[in-house]
Amino acid sequence: MHRISARKFLIATMVVFAVGALPTIVLANHSWNGYHWARQSNPFTVKMGNNVSANWQPMYTRALSDWSASGILDTGAAAGGTRPKSCRPTSGRVEVCSASYGNTGWLGVAQIWVSGKHITQGTVKLNDYYFGQGSQYNTTSWRELVTCQEIGHTLGLDHQDTNFDNKNLGTCMDYTSNPDGPPANTDPDKHDYDELVTIYTHLDSTTTVGQIARMPGAMSNIDYASPNQWGRLISGSAKTGVAKYDLDFGNRNHIFTFVIWAR
Repeated sequence: MHRISARKFLIATMVVFAVGALPTIVLANHSWNGYHWARQSNPFTVKMGNNVSANWQPMYTRALSDWSASGILDTGAAAGGTRPKSCRPTSGRVEVCSASYGNTGWLGVAQIWVSGKHITQGTVKLNDYYFGQGSQYNTTSWRELVTCQEIGHTLGLDHQDTNFDNKNLGTCMDYTSNPDGPPANTDPDKHDYDELVTIYTHLDSTTTVGQIARMPGAMSNIDYASPNQWGRLISGSAKTGVAKYDLDFGNRNHIFTFVIWAR
């Protein structure tokens, strides 16, 4: 009995040691409510229309390269399909725009048009009014953070953290008052890539990528550019620097808006 008990104790000790030696697995969990591009195969490419000025070209290029490193999707550069000032959406893709949108209070805005759980089109607006000469935001790191984060939203990602005062997580999906860090919040991190895999592992019976969306006419007939057109505030505020809005058209059709406010 003593010998058997000792053997059991040794085995149990070895099991505990082995479990303790395993690496800690941290799972990302910042999907934007499960919204995603419908597609029938992986990897797939979401085209990103280039409607940005020369000052934003390096950030646009870097963000597309970053998100394409996910392995499950590519963000493909494409000729712009809209005027930067209006930044109207194009079905089946994302339009990325920069212009002086005025004293709106926001640095960047990402919008997605959703039918059910499927993203049908998106836009990113980068407000040059706040990135001009002499502005605290007129730095490479601020431009990289805002561009990377807003494009991430159009892929279905939410934020990893929304507290400006917390220590940087080292991802552009983290709100911060100091994108330089350390660590710098200018690029995606492993959690972002893990979450994209989680979102896009399953396949759909249809596709919205590169397709003309069937939506209520009102969803595309108006330029939803100002806060009073964004619908219901569902989280955050201008004061906190974080805001999310839902414009509900019924029958599971929505326009969702993510905002980075100037502080």
